[in-house]
Amino acid sequence: MKAVFTVLFGFIISISSSQTLLKPDRVFDGNYIYEGWVVLVKGNKILEVGPSSSFKIPKGTKEVVLNGKTLMPGLIEGHSHVLLHPYNETVWNDQVLKESPVERSIRATNHVRNSLLAGVTTMRDLGAEGAGYSDVYIKKTIDEGIIIGPRLLVAGPAVVATGAYGPKGFHDGVKVPLGAEEASGNDVIKIVRRQLGNGADFIKIYADYRWKLGAVSQPTFTLDEIKLMVEVAESAGSYVVAHASTPEGMRRAILGGVETIEHGDGGTAEIFKLMKDNGVGFCATIAAGDAITQYNGWEKGKEPEPARIQQKRKSFKLALDSGVDIVFGGDVGVFTHGENYRELELMVEYGMDPLKTLQSATSLNARIFHLENLGNVKKGFLADLIAVDGNPTKDIKAMQNVLFVMKDGVIYKN
Repeated sequence: MKAVFTVLFGFIISISSSQTLLKPDRVFDGNYIYEGWVVLVKGNKILEVGPSSSFKIPKGTKEVVLNGKTLMPGLIEGHSHVLLHPYNETVWNDQVLKESPVERSIRATNHVRNSLLAGVTTMRDLGAEGAGYSDVYIKKTIDEGIIIGPRLLVAGPAVVATGAYGPKGFHDGVKVPLGAEEASGNDVIKIVRRQLGNGADFIKIYADYRWKLGAVSQPTFTLDEIKLMVEVAESAGSYVVAHASTPEGMRRAILGGVETIEHGDGGTAEIFKLMKDNGVGFCATIAAGDAITQYNGWEKGKEPEPARIQQKRKSFKLALDSGVDIVFGGDVGVFTHGENYRELELMVEYGMDPLKTLQSATSLNARIFHLENLGNVKKGFLADLIAVDGNPTKDIKAMQNVLFVMKDGVIYKN
């Protein structure tokens, strides 16, 4: 049978109704590199993978030759905000206060498309940041084929302690939209249930934040409040992740039972050991801090690294030394959607082995996010596959130029 072609947003998309043989120079299967392997796809599944001599190629199989390229699982982005765009275009406060959820959703259709074409076939969105449940509906329109984008796992509004989130700077008589939903005490039970019922795949909480404009972050929720939210989420078959940058905020989140810590700038050796001992993943979001520091005037490569960057390097090294699971996720939205590769490059620059970095972005994230049939090039797994020139385990910058994208057996870029 012949392949069927359709045009969406100006892209020719190949929807194969037969079998497709992908023939790269090498395959990264989510764990290791294999030279001379091929991958046979049927429908939306990987039918076979290995040396071409190890299995029979059916007659009529369409071949896609990927000379000089590495074929690998689609990237699994662990921390994104599809409803945000770079802060050097519009500051966060103005996005929340001046851009309507409708405008932000229209922007998001471009954001998710750009990430997909950059090789991100699955993306965890860590909160709509004042746009309600817009991320839930962006996910729905992707699933229904109305727009193109990665598979989304969405957090909805996210949960903050009462009084501890922004926008701030207004007197007490002014009511402004908040970037997340407030809760305290036993009310956290109702908030978590409501968010899950409204379509959130998981719950994001803020374990610490700035109580006053310009102040340093302090812990927000108590340990008991966090335990309550985790218990309620887990009883519904979901889980909780935590924004946390202070040692005490991280400690409470870890002991409270969250599954990943986001940012962790102030993490200590003791905190990362506690994280490792409790099986909690660490998403460092290096690229966000790198971008924000440049927006604030740092001329990277020309000036010494500011204290914020030096601290990030220190905490990331402590995390590496601890052996904690490091989650790929750059906080894209703070910087340009489609440039998700920035986090991969910075993870390597900050001391992580390129092979480990690619494992983080594929098989490790699949395991941590409970995605049982993604993140590996393996028989029976979903056909989410990408290809890049060269060997990214030797030069991570190869991830800047993704030349082939297949999601769910559909070719979006070739």
